Parts: sequence; C-alpha cells; structure tokens
Amino acid sequence: MGREFIVSDLEDMWLEYDRSSDILYINFGDDVEDIDEALLVGEDIIVRIKGGRLVSITINNFSKKAGIEP
Repeated sequence: MGREFIVSDLEDMWLEYDRSSDILYINFGDDVEDIDEALLVGEDIIVRIKGGRLVSITINNFSKKAGIEP
C-alpha cells in the first residue's frame, strides 16, 4: 500500500513551467525549499514532503508526459 499525504491549502497552489528544462513545478504554499524528504514516485516525478504534508510536485519532461510539443 502506498503512502498518503495531505495538501493543506489549495488556495496557495501555484505553478511554474521552465520551458528550457521542460519541467513543471506545482507548489502548495511558499514553504517549498525547507523539506523533510523528496521522493521519486514515478518516472521523472518527484514529490517533496514536510511534516506529512505535500509541499510540491516536480514533473520532469513535462511536455512529453502531457503529449505536447515544448
């Protein structure tokens, strides 16, 4: 069975796309740098956890995964 994490406040969610690196950052709040752990949860998908809360998701090679051209 997989682990479950909490997203505390979706109102603080913000996205950033780095076109040159083809990386999508999905952040939940401003506290995305100070984390307890980072987990590779799939090919090119990283989640960052702090205090049992999901604080960010990073998707590498985003355009390929989304089926769009960069």
